[in-house]
Amino acid sequence: MHAEDRLQAILRRVRRHGSVRVTEVAAELRVSPVTVRKDVEVLAERGLVVRVHGGARLPEDWTPATAGAPAAAPPHPSGELTFGMVVPSATYYYPEVIKAVREAAAARGARLLLRISEYDVDGERAQAHAMVEAGVDGLLLAPTTGTADHTAPAWYEDLGIPLVLVERRPRPVGPAVEHVVTDHAHGARLAVHHLATQGRRRIALLTRGATPTAPLLEEGFRAGLHLAGLEPPEGVGHVDLGTDHPGTAPYDRTMERFLDAVAAGRIDAAVVHPDGDALVLLQRLGARSLTVPGDVALVSYDDEVAGLGNLPLSAVAPSKREVGVSAVELLAARLAAPDRPRRQVSILPELRVRASSAAR
Repeated sequence: MHAEDRLQAILRRVRRHGSVRVTEVAAELRVSPVTVRKDVEVLAERGLVVRVHGGARLPEDWTPATAGAPAAAPPHPSGELTFGMVVPSATYYYPEVIKAVREAAAARGARLLLRISEYDVDGERAQAHAMVEAGVDGLLLAPTTGTADHTAPAWYEDLGIPLVLVERRPRPVGPAVEHVVTDHAHGARLAVHHLATQGRRRIALLTRGATPTAPLLEEGFRAGLHLAGLEPPEGVGHVDLGTDHPGTAPYDRTMERFLDAVAAGRIDAAVVHPDGDALVLLQRLGARSLTVPGDVALVSYDDEVAGLGNLPLSAVAPSKREVGVSAVELLAARLAAPDRPRRQVSILPELRVRASSAAR
């Protein structure tokens, strides 16, 4: 079971029962108590649980984050602002964004009502509409769906209250919707440039299919290769792992094809998104007696868990905290001055170089 899968399983148990014991969770998940304790520490650092002796419990201010949850109470009559926020995950990528939003809102005397959609399109829509009906002043949204159809209106365009998209771009031909995003294409260019300067010439991209980030990474990846005077490896320039998980036949076949290309010398470096698949790749390279960074250099993308493997992975790290703070600033400014020019903020990620991308 992946680390993020374990985190989600533990979080589900805590939310279902209110608290859990480490020994019981370890037995259920068939892992060691030490592993569960470390996972609980990660969840506690993200503000999702509170550590207690022998286990974990829910935070005092936690509220159900499902589409069927009761509508939030309306804003306080004192004039205190209330921001609603709907994001797809509470365990991967977004915890740091959520924490930054909560702190930035509190600094402005505003309440934050949080809902987690778990990538349920209908659920996130219901959650957002419920918040609007409850009287929130503005919304921060990270919709699950992308903007492939530029002619069809997005569901959030007619909510009727100020909103800011978080790590999502609106359709280019629709209404001017304010948003704060990480420049993922820039991040991919950074990764390719770094690998090229380390002497790598056969650089591939390995991504998880159907994520909003993958098309932007491919755009930046190909631009980075062009700037470095390189061509993608034939047939394996961009390998899509699809939507399956390790251990399933489609996933394993695709991963084996990638490993075969490394073994044949057709790939000598790779940019991998997300972190979990980069760690799977690292393990399977070792099982094939292929070395990192000897046979292939790796740069992961997201830097959620990239530094936690036996060999720390170089990674492109979006500034998730800055994304959250900037989103609150945009929403607060819109509420204070409804007629101000609309803004779209793009924040550059940074490259954190570790052992996995050293020169040969």
